[in-house]
Amino acid sequence: MDDSMNGFSQREKNFEVKYLHDEELEFRVLVKRNHLFGLWVATLLEYTDQQTQIYIEEIIVVEIQKKHEDDVLHKVLRDLEAAKVEMTEHRLRKELARCWEEARKIIMNKEKV
Repeated sequence: MDDSMNGFSQREKNFEVKYLHDEELEFRVLVKRNHLFGLWVATLLEYTDQQTQIYIEEIIVVEIQKKHEDDVLHKVLRDLEAAKVEMTEHRLRKELARCWEEARKIIMNKEKV
């Protein structure tokens, strides 16, 4: 009985470790995605390097503090409208998806090293 309980405890611990690792990876991909997306938007807004870094940080903070799934998207739409840059929500969603895929590749490649 003792061995089966140890086996179960070990499996449970392994599951928790894997879950935490997966959650950390997901978070790192999300931050990287927002970094890439913020960089892309800052280019559209014609920001300087310093403005770009501040903007990227704003995008990352909005993501972390978000109350709604589309908070980042809505912030970017407002920023682009204010700067008179024409952009559709559909185009932003496509770019966000592209940034996700790129971020995932970057983070996963770092994991392999």
